[in-house]
Amino acid sequence: MGNLSGFVKRLRDIMRNDAGINGDAQRIEQIAWMLFLKVYDSKESDWKFDDQNYVSIIPEECRWVNWAHDDKSGRAMTGERLLDFVNNTLFPILKKLPVDASTPIKQAIVQTTFADANNYMKDGVLLRQIINIIDELDLSDYEESYAFGEIYESILKELQSAGSAGEFYTPRAVTDFMAQMIKPQIGEKMADFACGTGGFLTSWLKELEKKVKTTADRAEFGTSVYGIEKKQFPYMLCITNMLLHDLDVPQVFHDNSLLYDVLDYTEHDQFDVVLMNPPYGGSEKAEVKNHFPADLASSETADLFLSVIMYRLKKNGRCAVILPDGFLFGTDNAKINIKKKLLSEFNLHTVIRMPQSVFSPYTSITTNILFFERAGRTTETWFYRLDMPEGYKHFSKTKPMKLEHFAPAVEWWNNRVAINEDGFDKARKFTVKELSEDLGYNLDQCGYPHAEEEILAPMDLIQRYQEERASLNAEIDRVLAEITDKLGGTAQ
Repeated sequence: MGNLSGFVKRLRDIMRNDAGINGDAQRIEQIAWMLFLKVYDSKESDWKFDDQNYVSIIPEECRWVNWAHDDKSGRAMTGERLLDFVNNTLFPILKKLPVDASTPIKQAIVQTTFADANNYMKDGVLLRQIINIIDELDLSDYEESYAFGEIYESILKELQSAGSAGEFYTPRAVTDFMAQMIKPQIGEKMADFACGTGGFLTSWLKELEKKVKTTADRAEFGTSVYGIEKKQFPYMLCITNMLLHDLDVPQVFHDNSLLYDVLDYTEHDQFDVVLMNPPYGGSEKAEVKNHFPADLASSETADLFLSVIMYRLKKNGRCAVILPDGFLFGTDNAKINIKKKLLSEFNLHTVIRMPQSVFSPYTSITTNILFFERAGRTTETWFYRLDMPEGYKHFSKTKPMKLEHFAPAVEWWNNRVAINEDGFDKARKFTVKELSEDLGYNLDQCGYPHAEEEILAPMDLIQRYQEERASLNAEIDRVLAEITDKLGGTAQ
C-alpha cells in the first residue's frame, strides 16, 4: 500500500459521514481498536510461525483475519450484519476473555485493551470501508511496518489536538532529548509510571537500539521498558505502539501508580532509569494521599509522582522528569519536604528550564526537566534556560518544537559554564546550601525574564495563582513562626 501518507485522511473522510462518530476523540478511539486488532493479528501470525503450538486467546470467529479480512469472494460481512457482529459478538467476547494471573502478558493485553473500548460507528457499510483500508496495511513487510510506525506517531499527535485526550502526548523532541541525555545501556530497565501512549518508552527504545549488537542484546532490548497507564484509551494506544516496535511481551499495565503505598516498595520494584512527564494539576481521590508518608502527601499529582520515582529508583539509578514551575517555586510543606528529600538523598545535578509553549496548545504552564540520580546527595545543581529558537515567538501545532531546538542545551551540557544575558542568569551553578538555606528551597532559578511573559489561558492562570498563593501563605506562616519563636510565645 503506497499511499500511507493519506491513511488517516482517508479514514477521516469516510467517518465524517457516520452519525455515530462525534468529534475527533471518538474518531481516533474508533480507529485505535481496529488498528490494535490488525497489528495483533499480524503479530499472531509471527508467533504461530515461531511456535507451532501457539493458540490464540481470541476465539476463531473474532480473529481479525476471520471477520475483518475481505478475500473479495463476496462473503465479507457488511451493513447490518457486520454491525450486529461487532456490537453483539466481537465486543462482548473480547471484553470478557478469561484472563487471570497465569495468562501470558501478550495474551492478557487483548482483554485489558478492550475492557473499556467502544464501537461508535452506526453505519455498517462505512464500517466495512474503514476496515478494508486498515486491512490493506502489510505489517509483515519490514519497510511498510516501519513506515506505519511513523504514521502511528502522527495518529498520536492528532490525539493531542483532540481536546482532553491530548494530555498524554509529550512532544517527541522532548522525549528524544531526555532519552539521549540519560544515555541508555543494554541490560538496564527503564520505567514510566504514567506512560500515556508510550512516548518515553519509544524514545528510550530508539536510543537503546543503537547499542544492540548481539542476540543476547536483542533479548535484553525487548524487556527493557516498563509502563503503567491509568486511562484505558492511551493504554490501548501504548500497547499497539509497543507491538509495532517489536516488543512481543509489552510490560505495560493498565493501573494507577498512585494507589500503592510507596513505603512497601522493595528493590524488586525499582528501576535503573525513570523517564516521565507526570500529569500535573490533576485531581486524584483524597485517599490517594494515604499511600504516602504524611510529610510528602501533596495534593498536586506531579509532586506525588516525584515521590513514587524517588521510592522506585534503584541505587545509582538515573532519572529525567518533567515538572511544572509550581514545583520549583512552591514552598508549601509537602513541596519543601519533597525537595529536601530530593536534595539530601539524590543528586539533582541539572535543571533545564523549557520555553513556555512547549506543550501548546494543550497547556501554557511552563515546565522544566529535572535530571537526578540516586548516587549520593546533591552538592551543586546547574540550571540552564533553553530560550525560544530564532524566528519563533512561540511553539504551536503548526510550528512544534523540534529536537534541534535543544542543540544549545546539548552543547552547554557537555561544557558547562555560567551564562548571563542582559543582567539575567541563563545558566548558573548553585550549591546545595544556596538552594536550601539561602533560598528556602526555591528552585525557580535562571527562569525567563518576566517582561516576556505570555498571557496564560484562564484555567492555567487560576492554577498558577493557586500555587503562588499556597507558596506565599507557607512563606508568611514560616516567617510568623520565626518571629513568634523569637518573642518566646507560641503561634495560634
